[in-house]
Amino acid sequence: MDILKLDEVPQPDKERSGLRTEESPSSEPAIDTSALTAPSAVSSEPAEIESDPAKTLELKPKIVEQLATVFDPEIPVNIYELGLIYDIIVDVNGLAVIKMTLTAPNCPAAVTLPAEVQGKVKSIDGVTNARVDLVWEPPWDKDRMTDAAKLQLGIFD
Repeated sequence: MDILKLDEVPQPDKERSGLRTEESPSSEPAIDTSALTAPSAVSSEPAEIESDPAKTLELKPKIVEQLATVFDPEIPVNIYELGLIYDIIVDVNGLAVIKMTLTAPNCPAAVTLPAEVQGKVKSIDGVTNARVDLVWEPPWDKDRMTDAAKLQLGIFD
């Protein structure tokens, strides 16, 4: 049996693998992953934005509609109905800030859900950019779920 030496493995052919190169323009990726690769801010606290009530009122229904298409991979209910979205704020320039939590700090979707939320919100007409602030206070519990979500999951209190 041969032993694979990683330093001797040739780099993948970018043309064949479908990876983007700097020289060849191609369509945008299906999911915005900038939330995963962007350098972290100097401060651990995200910058607060000044909410524009008119912009928020205009865009919030569209944002909620998009959030209802994002599902926790382990629970067959969308994240809005699960009560994972704590706040939606839009400023005068169209920056949407979504404050959300996860069902648990060690949630396996901790990397993918915020990136998916950011990408879907950024795709809305009128939203110039989107930021997802992951918060842990107050902690999530099943009481944050809508009645429809509880019914769908068979939770009867």
